[in-house]
Parts: sequence; structure tokens; C-alpha cells
Amino acid sequence: MDFSPSSELGFHFVAFILLTRHRTAFPASGKKRETDYSDGDPLDVHKRLPSSAGEDRAVMLGFAMMGFSVLMFFLLGTTILKPFMLSIQREESTCTAIHTDIMDDWLDCAFTCGVHCHGQGKYPCLRVFVNLSHSGQKALLHYNEEAVQINPKCFYTPKCHQDRNDLLNSALDIKEFFDHKNGTPFSCFYSPASQSEDVILIKKYDMAIFHCLFWPSLTLLGGALIVGMVRLTQHLSLLCEKYSTVVRDEVGGKVPYIKQHQFKLCSMRRSKGRAEKS
Repeated sequence: MDFSPSSELGFHFVAFILLTRHRTAFPASGKKRETDYSDGDPLDVHKRLPSSAGEDRAVMLGFAMMGFSVLMFFLLGTTILKPFMLSIQREESTCTAIHTDIMDDWLDCAFTCGVHCHGQGKYPCLRVFVNLSHSGQKALLHYNEEAVQINPKCFYTPKCHQDRNDLLNSALDIKEFFDHKNGTPFSCFYSPASQSEDVILIKKYDMAIFHCLFWPSLTLLGGALIVGMVRLTQHLSLLCEKYSTVVRDEVGGKVPYIKQHQFKLCSMRRSKGRAEKS
């Protein structure tokens, strides 16, 4: 095949155009490849992606929630859980009201009516006697564990204030309630390890223990979930960036191969043309 000077010049012109097109089509990829492969490992270029302001606030919120839950555990544990652990363990039984009365001697109490106002008052002591069905013994009924600790002689201790009639009416209402239940069994709680004849109507610490454990645990779980979701999102973003870098490097790696192949083809054709001329 004969190559004239004009055809050889045209061939070089076409090769120059092709090289120019590839050079303008992949400028960023070629530059990126040279930068990425300068240290021998393209995956270590982006060690850590910068986090946004929203992600930083979310992480701070999560850690604040976890810290607040730990504080709640400490405060509620010292104020509610500790008295519960020290209180007497009681079992459920059935009681029947036998007799109710209000003591003639009212008990002393103290009240406050302001920042610098303190006063002394009296409240009626209501006693409710019941019969324990499992043992048949007579016992004194109290409202809850706190009522036993404050005054073991009375069913409950009302909030102290100056209005004696209001205190008396409250005690009479409770007395009337148990008088109507005379002979009707109801649930109560007693202490099998104690020899005292004190039983309680309701347990104060049951729902309190549930709330002391549920809400701090929920806050701790929510804070950990927020931090975990942010970290997971950042990790997935980092993996996506690494994958994009690998894809760009693979596309950019084809450019030197195309240039090399074009130069080799041009050299072969030029050598062949010279050989045929000679």
C-alpha cells in the first residue's frame, strides 16, 4: 500500500485531533489519577469525610440525652429505688374490714403558708381494722408503705393545714367508704417476715419503679440510636465516596492506554510506509 506525503500528513492530522479530544474529555480524571496514585493507594485519599452542622448537632443531642439518662438513673435511684430496696417485702392477700374509728386525740402537724410563714395544726387519726383471710388475725390497715413510716397508728396522714373541718370531712368520707365495705373482701398486702400487724392497701413503689426504669432507659436508647444512625450515615457516605473514587480511577486509567495504542499504530504505519518506499 502506497503512502503519499499528503496522505501521511492527513493521517498525522487525524491522530492529533483524536489525541486532543481525549485530552479535553478526561482532564480531571487524568489529574485525579496522577494525584491518587502518587502514594500508591487511591483508597486512602479520603480518610474521613467532613460532617455537616446538622450531623454535629444530632450527635451532640444524642450524647446529651445519654448523659441526662445517666443523671436520671442516679437521682431516681437515690430517691425512689433505695427506699424501695430498704422497704419490707409484702405479699398479696385478702382483707375484710372489721371496724373503723377516729381517735379522740388529734395529732400534731406542721404546715407552711408562705416563704416565711410556718404554723402548727392538728389532724384526725383514722384507724381501719381488718381481718387477714390467710391467717384470720386482726390487723391495722394503712394506705401505703409511706403511711406506715410516717405514722404507724393511722390509716393515712393528710396534708396539714388550718382548716380543721376540711380535715375531719376527709377522714369521715374514708371512714364511710370502709363502713360500706364491711364484710366485703378486698386486696391488701402483708409482710410474712414481720410479726407486726400492719397491712397496706396499695403498693406505692410498683408504678414508681416502672417509671424510674422505663423513662431513663428510653432516653438512653434514643440517644444511642441517634448517635448510631449519624455514624452509620457517615460511614455509608465514606464508602460511597471511596467507590466513586475507584470508578473515576478506572475510567481515567483507560486514557493512557488509548494514547499508547494510537502512538503504536501511527509508528507501525509510518515504518511500513518507509519500508515500501525503499
